[in-house]
Amino acid sequence: MAWLADPDPLVASAGWALTTERVARRPAGLDLPGLLDVIEAEMRDAPDRLQWAMNHCLAQIGIEHAALRARAVDIGERLAVLRDYPTPPGCTSPYAPVWITEMVRRQHDSGV
Repeated sequence: MAWLADPDPLVASAGWALTTERVARRPAGLDLPGLLDVIEAEMRDAPDRLQWAMNHCLAQIGIEHAALRARAVDIGERLAVLRDYPTPPGCTSPYAPVWITEMVRRQHDSGV
């Protein structure tokens, strides 16, 4: 958790990457609404690599935690981070609202 607040964007992005893994695999003990608060406040102006890591965490929260899904999508829509990222045909956009919606659809279709 200390890495998230590190002033070096590379260290902070590593912290976000580790946190994203916890969001998906072991969310117990994480303050998911608090993570969304930080993402909402800081992601838009973060350096590219850090922004990418925060966006991944935003998407993972929306994908894995139905109770927070609407808020995650709303944050993604308002911040519009990676909205215009070029995405090849057949690939899922890294724009969080699209990413969340697509992954949840796939989970639903597969019965997960």
